[in-house]
Amino acid sequence: MIERDDQGRKRATIAPWLLQGPGIVFLIVFFFFPLYTLGRMALSARASRFSDPVFSWHWDNFSSAFSKYGDQFTRSFLYAAAATLLALVIAYPLAYVIAFRGGRFKNVLLGLVVVPFFTNFLIRTLAWKTILGDQGTVVSVLRGVGILGSSGTLLRTPLAVIGGLTYNFLPFMVLPVYVALEKIDPRLVDAARDLYSDTWRAFRKVVFPLSLPGVFAGSLLVFIPAAGDFVNAYYLGNTNNSMIGNVVQNQFLVQVDYPVAAALSFVFMAIVMVIVIAYARVLGTEDLV
Repeated sequence: MIERDDQGRKRATIAPWLLQGPGIVFLIVFFFFPLYTLGRMALSARASRFSDPVFSWHWDNFSSAFSKYGDQFTRSFLYAAAATLLALVIAYPLAYVIAFRGGRFKNVLLGLVVVPFFTNFLIRTLAWKTILGDQGTVVSVLRGVGILGSSGTLLRTPLAVIGGLTYNFLPFMVLPVYVALEKIDPRLVDAARDLYSDTWRAFRKVVFPLSLPGVFAGSLLVFIPAAGDFVNAYYLGNTNNSMIGNVVQNQFLVQVDYPVAAALSFVFMAIVMVIVIAYARVLGTEDLV
C-alpha cells in the first residue's frame, strides 16, 4: 500500500509537467528563442551597410530609437488609441444589440461582423484608398455639402489612417465585447429595475461593469496591432503620417539595418507592456494580465 501511495504521489507530481511540456517547448522554440535572437541583434553593430552585424553590447541602437524616431512612436500610440476608442464606441452598441436583441438572428449578425475577414487585409485597405480618393463619392459629397472645401481631401491625412485602422480592427472589438455581454443574465437587469433603477442606471451599475473583461480584451486586440501596423499609414497616409511600423519595415527591408530595427521592436514591445499593465490597473482587471 505504501509503495502504491508513493507511486501515486510521483505520478501526481509528474503529470502537470507532462501536460505543460508541449506548451513549454512551443514557447521556448517559437517565443523565447526568437526573442533572444532579436535582443542579441539589437545589441549588435556593423562596420558598414553591407557587413554582417556583430554582437558587441552596442546600446546606441536603443538610444537612437527615441532620439530619431520619437515622433513615430508618439504618432503610433496616438493613432492606435484613437482607433481603439472609435472601435469601442462603434462596437459596444452593436455587440449589445446582438447579445440582447439579436434573438434567432444572432449567428447571422455575428457572421456579418466577421465577413470582412474573408477578404485580404491589404485588399480592404486598398479599397478604402479608392473610396477616400479625391475623385471618390465620399469626397464629392462632403465637398458638395460644404464640410470639405473645394480642394479638401481625406486621403493622405491622419483621419484616413485612423479610419482605416478602426475599420480593419473593428471585429476584434465586437467579438470579445459580445462574448462578455452574452454571458450576462438578463434577470440581473430585471432585478435592478425592480429596485427602482432606470434603464441607464441599470446599464451603468450592472451591465457595463460585468462587460469590462470583454472591453479590456477587445481594447488590447485592437490597440496592439493598430500601434504596430504599417499598411494603413503607407496607403492611406503620407510621409508625415508614418508610424513606427513603417520605420521598422524600412529599416529591415530597405536600409537592411537589422540592429536598429531590432532595437525599435524591443522598445515598442516594452512600451506596449507598460501601457497594458497600466490599462489593466485602471480597469481593475489585473487578474487578466
